[in-house]
Amino acid sequence: MDQSVHAKKPSGSINYSFVDTIRCISMIGIVFLHCSVFWGVKYTSFSETIIETAVMQVLKFSTIAFFLIGGFLINHKFNEYTAVQYLKNRFKNTVKPWLFWVGVFFVLDIIGQVIISLRFGSSDASDNLPKYLIEETGHILFYTSYWFIPNFLICIALLLIFRKYLYNIWFGIFLGMLSVFYSVNLYGNWVPTEHSTALFGFVFYLWLGVMLNKHFQKAIAFINKTTWNKLILINIIFFILSVVEGIYLNRLGSGDSFDTLKFTNILYSLSMFAALLKIGGIDFIQNKLNPRHTTFGIYLIHQVLIVNVLPLIFTPLKINPTLLNASSNIILTLVRFVIVYLLSFFLTVGIGKTKMKWVVGQ
Repeated sequence: MDQSVHAKKPSGSINYSFVDTIRCISMIGIVFLHCSVFWGVKYTSFSETIIETAVMQVLKFSTIAFFLIGGFLINHKFNEYTAVQYLKNRFKNTVKPWLFWVGVFFVLDIIGQVIISLRFGSSDASDNLPKYLIEETGHILFYTSYWFIPNFLICIALLLIFRKYLYNIWFGIFLGMLSVFYSVNLYGNWVPTEHSTALFGFVFYLWLGVMLNKHFQKAIAFINKTTWNKLILINIIFFILSVVEGIYLNRLGSGDSFDTLKFTNILYSLSMFAALLKIGGIDFIQNKLNPRHTTFGIYLIHQVLIVNVLPLIFTPLKINPTLLNASSNIILTLVRFVIVYLLSFFLTVGIGKTKMKWVVGQ
């Protein structure tokens, strides 16, 4: 394990060793959650509800951790590049690969509709193609993993627009209040509750990452002074509170009791991020999994595999998660995760060795 969290490249560009480790662990969490079969499964047994909620909660810090890392990395870039230069680089390195895989996802979906139409005489697309295309575009942008890039870019755009207030604490408090609004909205249902539709709910964590970069020496000194016993206890408390709130939201009939922006999960995400900072870089992750060059590709590819490959494997087996107990669904989720993560990883590595490497962000 590499503890050199303060190390920098000789050229002066920031190269904190913990960044790649958090990237990798967060992506593992995101793929695991997207592979989970617990979405939509409701248990009557209280003990199984606890197991279900706890399993979904363990890695639920991942999305907020990604925004924190994103903010950490863009701080110095905001100072090195103009807004136009920065956005131009983002389009080349981020948006183009994203558009490619969104296109792949869309084309495969249309092919699926054609197959359904040929087999059964009609499909949603053949019945009303314009309506289907509009609804499917909305689904891809807001209800699949591809929501992250548009949301992330909107967050960046807001920080660029209000660039002169970037280091203003009151600006951060205002952004924090926007995030808390979505936490409260889980109970009020004034706007859609899914975190993927929370366009302004994640700007705060990008800003917080910027501030972490600016005050990194003080922040890491404080974290290093905090004993592991205290940090572990804090994480356990926030984890338990997150599970309790998830169960409570579930009992209220919430449509998204696992929501990333529920208040207790925000606290859990921040405390887990602090723990990951304290751990620093992990050599195995950095040397074997090469997260700097594979994380984005895994993100882009895994949704395609979940929707188009997993059904080919599990549909013939006629496995119905709603009829299985929580323990069986944990095993099923782990099997699905291993298949998707490994396929995504090796596809990313393979594509990265070809002329098409730009489609995985390399």
